Amino acid sequence: MTWDRKSMRAKVIKFLRSGEFYLLLIIIGLGLLLTFLTDGFFTLENLFDILVSYSFLGIMAIGLMVVLISGGIDISFTATATVAQYIMATIIIKFGGNWLIAFLLPILIGIAIGAINALLVYYLRVHSIIITIATLNMFYGVLIFFTRGKWIYNFPDWFAEGFSLFEVETADGTIYSFSLSIIALLAVIALAAVLMNRTSVGRQIYAMGSNMDAAKRIGFHLLRLHFFVYCFMGMLAGIAGLVQAQLVQTVAPNSIVGRELEVVAAVILGGASLAGGAGTVFGTVLGVTLIAVMQNGLALLGVSSYWHKVVIGLIILASVSITAYNQKLEERRYAKIDV
Repeated sequence: MTWDRKSMRAKVIKFLRSGEFYLLLIIIGLGLLLTFLTDGFFTLENLFDILVSYSFLGIMAIGLMVVLISGGIDISFTATATVAQYIMATIIIKFGGNWLIAFLLPILIGIAIGAINALLVYYLRVHSIIITIATLNMFYGVLIFFTRGKWIYNFPDWFAEGFSLFEVETADGTIYSFSLSIIALLAVIALAAVLMNRTSVGRQIYAMGSNMDAAKRIGFHLLRLHFFVYCFMGMLAGIAGLVQAQLVQTVAPNSIVGRELEVVAAVILGGASLAGGAGTVFGTVLGVTLIAVMQNGLALLGVSSYWHKVVIGLIILASVSITAYNQKLEERRYAKIDV
């Protein structure tokens, strides 16, 4: 019992000193401020709208977090999601289908594109940001060429209606439920938490991101880990594309590409390092939450959407600066210990 108390106390102290704790405080403070400044922020309707609207961002962020922890980066996920959702929509509209097909198609397409990224990153030995920027433009350009930018409407009734769980009706007759987007987001968060915290693959991904040469000397199969990481990102991009298509009831080739900054900002804000080896699912969820609350608050306050990009850019700059400063402090601390 004494040991459990000491262990719990150590975990609490560690959390109180972590960046995640301060991020949580910022989210709470921002939420209280917006509740005071606006009438519509702290309402069940608005909170559900935030959860549904930013489920796409959350799913993408979880996938990018895994890639960043491994020491790489993937910028092509928006093109992957666009290609996956476009092919899926075309097939189920033309040939029919069901939810199994609707999920399976974008997942398989996402995994295939992720495998291409993994092969290029591993064998070309060029930084992954260069590779994935190139594949972003390749995949998106090919899609635009063959589709001529045509939008897709008229989904089957079963897809348009979606599905939901745990419906609750309020006193004014409004019905709230866990829709497809919320269910997908929660499932992805749970999957990533188990993967990164409870499996040997997760530990190997952290080790590879911390020191790839050391991971290779230990005997980790780096090619397999590259395949796993980028295919996982591709799979989640495919799921996110499906969620977005069902939410807006249309597929536009240019509706997703260009949102990379939001995802990168959320993951870096959540504590993931561009140098690899650092990041948590909880931190990423908090990063997505802060981005969602901030953008929702700016909209409720009537601030132009053009300023949202400015805010996201400042968030990325601040997050990277704080991370670099903390790394310098740790290096100085270790230097003193060595002396």
